[in-house]
This record gives sequence, structure tokens and C-alpha cells, in this order.
Amino acid sequence: MAAAAAARGCERVWRRAWRRGAAGGLPAPARAVACNARGGAVPAGQSGLASWVPVVGLEIHAQISSNSKLFSGSQVQFAAPPNSLVSFFDASLPGTLPVLNRRCVEAAVMTGLALNCSINKKSLFDRKHYFYADLPAGYQITQQRVPIAVNGSLSYSLCIDNKMSQMVTKTVRIKQIQLEQDSGKSLHDDARSQTLVDLNRAGVGLMEVVMEPDMCCGEEAAAAVRELQLILQTLGSSQAIMAEGQLRVDANVSVHHPGEPYGVRTEVKNINSIRFLAKAVDYEIQRQIEELENGGTILNETRAFDSKLGCTIPMRDKEGKQDYRFMPEPNLPPLILYDAKSLPVNMNHQQVVNIDWIRERLPDLPSVKRAKLVELYGILPEHSFTLLNEDGLAEYFENVIKQTQMKPKKVIGWILNDLLSYLKQHALSVKDCPVTSFLLADLLNLLERRQISSSAAKQVLEELWKGEGKTPLEIVKEKKLELIQDQKELEQICQAVIDRQEDEVMAIKAGNQKVLNKLIGLVQRATRGRSNPVLVKQILEKKLSE
Repeated sequence: MAAAAAARGCERVWRRAWRRGAAGGLPAPARAVACNARGGAVPAGQSGLASWVPVVGLEIHAQISSNSKLFSGSQVQFAAPPNSLVSFFDASLPGTLPVLNRRCVEAAVMTGLALNCSINKKSLFDRKHYFYADLPAGYQITQQRVPIAVNGSLSYSLCIDNKMSQMVTKTVRIKQIQLEQDSGKSLHDDARSQTLVDLNRAGVGLMEVVMEPDMCCGEEAAAAVRELQLILQTLGSSQAIMAEGQLRVDANVSVHHPGEPYGVRTEVKNINSIRFLAKAVDYEIQRQIEELENGGTILNETRAFDSKLGCTIPMRDKEGKQDYRFMPEPNLPPLILYDAKSLPVNMNHQQVVNIDWIRERLPDLPSVKRAKLVELYGILPEHSFTLLNEDGLAEYFENVIKQTQMKPKKVIGWILNDLLSYLKQHALSVKDCPVTSFLLADLLNLLERRQISSSAAKQVLEELWKGEGKTPLEIVKEKKLELIQDQKELEQICQAVIDRQEDEVMAIKAGNQKVLNKLIGLVQRATRGRSNPVLVKQILEKKLSE
């Protein structure tokens, strides 16, 4: 049943993407496509027309969170002045030698363990030769033959029909994780017809995470990358900020008929946004199907995604396979790791990397955190996803819970419906929120003690957002938002509303109880949110039954 649900989910995901593409003027394939949980085709429901199976694999480069580069002592810093963080080794001056950064090794081991990989106790470094202006040595040091981690898996969840209450969990296999150097950056100046080279990034440590082609649409690829991003940030092995180039994705896409070998694949390079990744993959699937439907062929090529046009464009042909002339890196010995059993007795622990020592110190991963949030606070599973997807929001939520008498199920509504909407409206992160967890808890305590109504609380939250340093109680007193405690006064207001709404009163007496909500709203407006809706409803019902 789970596989069937996943199949239906993926089919709906793909159909939705297909419709979006057609509406936006993108190529819409003549035959609908979908895939099931195991990557097989799902009949599109169009008689006489064959279905297609999309296949998506990912290669993800994550910049390791480290103070210095992979093989040199140069500092790692985003947006530093051009060529200000370049050592002799980074510039590939003769006679310079690489010195492996221990922190980078530990980060790769930590990431491999979190992704259920087998850690190779012996891994090797290789030279990958190619010429480019921002690669001074003419080769990249990588791990092509024996990488540091292999054979892992990543579980991720995605919504069905954009409904958070309907989620399916899928798994993608991790082929390998390898350590390698980043290249420099070429800055193209079209106005002067020249290219400038910045080597600040040259030699920065990367982890390349290679995912097997187990996905079938852009939404799956985006969900898998988002989960990986959360894991890396939780571990601290990478900040994984895509806007700063710390997480870059290459997507390999192909399509084929059921039962046939995989089709020719294209590689969409250097995607730096999860939203763009989903769009790029879905577009490329549509493009390939349309090309094949019209009798064309798919070229084995590298493409780029143009976010403004919403399409992929060709970069270079890969038919003539480039010979990278891989060879062992002669200046680096094999990388030897140990576990508790293989660690020599007299070995200095500061000079080795102990796999078991790292394993014991792994923090709770996002999946575990979600389960704990659901178990501890009784919130819905879909709410736990939202809390973790926004950086710092889960901690904010728990801090509010510690300081308020309100039940967690009510608190989550205020955070997800009100606070989060404010943050998105003003494009702010949780850490930049002017309403601290203490202030929100203070506000919710006023609401819980029935000193103010929920509509008044929203007004107070709006004032808190201005960041003027006032407490919720000060705002309540200043704006005179306290609940009306005098029941006689409230009865008079309710009677006045009834007297002015003859048609609504007749409808209610005729049996249409839904109209009562309008009267409650009018009382709330008359009191500027200072009335208790429950009490107002009781008073109105009593008066209307007389």
C-alpha cells in the first residue's frame, strides 16, 4: 500500500509539473509521464500512447565548514577581496606540497555516518587533469578510485498534491562521498570582453555526494537535497548556504520507455537553489520527451538552467568523452582511519581520526528531531517538518513552550500561521525576528489568562513587530485592548448589534445558525477585539432564543 501511495503521489507530482510547464510556455510532452516508487513507469491513462520513465541522479558539492582550505593554511571566507586568501600552494607555485586538513576529514566521516555509509579505513587521493584558467595546477586533487565513504542511503519525505497532511517517505541510495578541492572563480566582464580570475575559492575543501539515479521528478530531487542540506547543517560539516555557493547541485536526467535501457542523459550543472533544481529537472524531463516524441535524439551534453527564462540551455557537448588522465596523487599517502578495534594502543589520539569516536558524538539528525517534537509536544508530523525547514524555528518554538502556560498545540498555530507569515512577508530569518521567544510567550500568557482576546493578541503582535521595545502588557494598556469584564456592558453591545441586523436575526431564527458567526464578528468589531468570542456567542444565543 505504501508503494502504491508513493506511485500515485509521484504521478500527481509529475502531472502538476507538466501542467505548470505547459501553462508557462515550456515544452509540454505529447504523452503524460509518471513513475512509481521503484522508478518504473505508471500508465498515463491516455489510450494508445506509450508512457515514459524519467530517471534523475544527483551529484552534490558541499563546501566543508572549516577555517582553512583542504590542503593549505589559507583562510576560508565568503566575499573576501579577490585573491586575498591565496597561499603559494593554492597558486600552484613550484615546490609547494599539500598538507591534509584534519577537520575536513572528520567532517566527511561525520557526513558519511549520518548518511548510513560504510567508511573506508583506507582511501586514496587522485589527480584529475583538465585545463581551466581558475585551476592553476592544471589538475584537481580528488578521490576517484577509493573514496572516503560508500554505499549509503538518504530518506526524505515529500507532499502529495501539496498537502502537508499527505506525505510519503522515499529513499535514495548514496553511491559515494569523496573529498576534493574546489576550483577558483572566473568572473566574466562582457563589457570589456575579458575574464578575471579570483583564486580565493581555489583549494577550499568539498565533499561530493553522489546519489544514484533513484528519483523521477524535480520535486523528489528538491526534497532529497533539502533533507541533505538539513543534515549537513545539523552536523556542522557544512553551512550549506546555497546562495553563497556552499551547496551546488548537478542533475543527471534521462528518460526511457518501460523495460528498455536507460536513455542518453544530460547533465544540468551548478544549480544553486532548491526551487530552481525542481524547475530545472522537470523542464529537462519535458524537453527530452518532446524531443523524442518528435523523432529527435538526445545529446549527451552539459546544460545550464536559466532561471529567468525557466529553461535549460546547452553549454558543451560530452559525446567526445574528456580524458581526465586520472593518476594517484604522488604527494599524498593513503588516508588511514581507525575505529575502536583497530586503533593501536600507544597511538596519540590527536594524530588519528577515530570513526567510532565521531559516531558516538553525532547529534540528533532531522528525522529524529521531528519524531521527538511530535512525541514531546503532540504536534502534527507535518508541523515538525515546517519547524525544522526554517532555520532556528524549532529552537524558537521550544523556547516559547518553556515560558508560556499555553498548550503546545495552540502555540504551534501562532508560530506557523502568524509569526512565520510575518517573517516571510518581510524576508527575515528567525534569528533576525524582532519578536523574541520571550515576548511571544508573554503575549500568549496574556491570551491564556483571558486578559485579551485572540484578535487583540494579533494587534499586539503587529505592534511588537515594530520593535519599539514595548512589552505586550504595555501595548495592551496603551491601546486599551483588555477584555471587557463587565457582562452588562457586553450584553448592551450584543443587543445593539441584534437590533441593527434584522435580516440576519430572521435567518438565524429560521434555522441558519451559520449566520450567527457574522453577528459575533460584528460584536468583535464594535469592541475592537476586546470581547471574548465564547461569551459573546452565549449572550447572542440567549437573546435570540428569547
